[in-house]
Amino acid sequence: MALGDALVALGGAFLAAGIIGRLGSRIGLPTIPLFMLAGIVFGPHTPGLALVDDPGELKVIAALGLIFLLFYLGLEFSTDDLVRGGGRLVAAGTVYIVLNVGGGLLFGLALGWGWREALVLAGVIGISSSAIVTKLLVDLDRLGNPESRLILGIIVVEDVFLALYLAALQPVLGGADSVASAALSFGRAFAFLLVLAAVARWGARLVSRLVHTEDDELLVVSFVGLAVLVAGVAEELGVSDAIGAFMIGLILASTRSAPRIRKLVHPLRDAFAALFFFAFGLAIDPGDVWSVALPVTIAVLLTVVLNVAAGVIAARMHSFGRLQAVNVALTVLSRGEFALVLASLALAAGLDGRLAPFIAGYVLVLALLGPMVAARSGWLVRMVTRRREEVPAA
Repeated sequence: MALGDALVALGGAFLAAGIIGRLGSRIGLPTIPLFMLAGIVFGPHTPGLALVDDPGELKVIAALGLIFLLFYLGLEFSTDDLVRGGGRLVAAGTVYIVLNVGGGLLFGLALGWGWREALVLAGVIGISSSAIVTKLLVDLDRLGNPESRLILGIIVVEDVFLALYLAALQPVLGGADSVASAALSFGRAFAFLLVLAAVARWGARLVSRLVHTEDDELLVVSFVGLAVLVAGVAEELGVSDAIGAFMIGLILASTRSAPRIRKLVHPLRDAFAALFFFAFGLAIDPGDVWSVALPVTIAVLLTVVLNVAAGVIAARMHSFGRLQAVNVALTVLSRGEFALVLASLALAAGLDGRLAPFIAGYVLVLALLGPMVAARSGWLVRMVTRRREEVPAA
């Protein structure tokens, strides 16, 4: 793509996301599905103006959106929170993964598309979208809520599981008998995570000296460089770039520059996150979804049931009430970037042709449904409570 075409596409993407986002926000819709809708409308799979013909052309820009979202998430999640609630957070995250990934695997086997396809579907249905969850907590101003720590803990556990899952899935999709290779990937991922966790716990003072400056411009350059560099190293080592960015945010949260970094990263987070979700929409072809509408519907209903069950269990483990349980269940309902990664891996591996449109439809429905129901969690709790009170006693 020529430079002029690239700039027109990039500027048009920002503008389209902004205009559609503003129109939708006037009637109370969250921005996340609106940014994705803009990508669908102005993408290559719908008639009319296509700002971008190949979604891969925005790959790096979209990756920055995910990096800044998770970096900001790390800034809000201190190591003290992790240490204090570590055992219960891990337990809650494990419950969530067992229910959702296990349910996804059984659903995949029931479809009868193949055992490799079932393994892919286990991850698609079992892992929520870190980007959408993070953006939801920010947009709904819930980062300070007590249950948000539990939600963030579930996301962290998911990301750690994700590193292991991808390492195990790669040789399966490739048909290779590389147990040693998978073990090596596990080892590298764990070693990298352990190093970052150790730095977060005991090396914050050293990192503070590296980035601290009274000049805002130089501080922005420093923390952006650090976040992007570590995210890239994480990706190279088989850990998701998202968890690398999160860990750097976690480390910087304990430095004296943390309040200024939180303020300075806001415009970067908001701008690039919009492009991330726009690029997400570009990859969706609405026309392919109809052929798999029934399994998509069943999978969505299954995901809602599994998330509600996991949310209730996790909330009870932390002695939270009904509203907090619903907030947990609905906030982590959305599926997103990870599912699309699995779709691309499935296509490259030559798996069942129904898998890619299924994933696109499933993700689109939950990416639209999740933010909308999460924003109305209080209303849903009041409605259920009112109906229970109206039912006469037997």
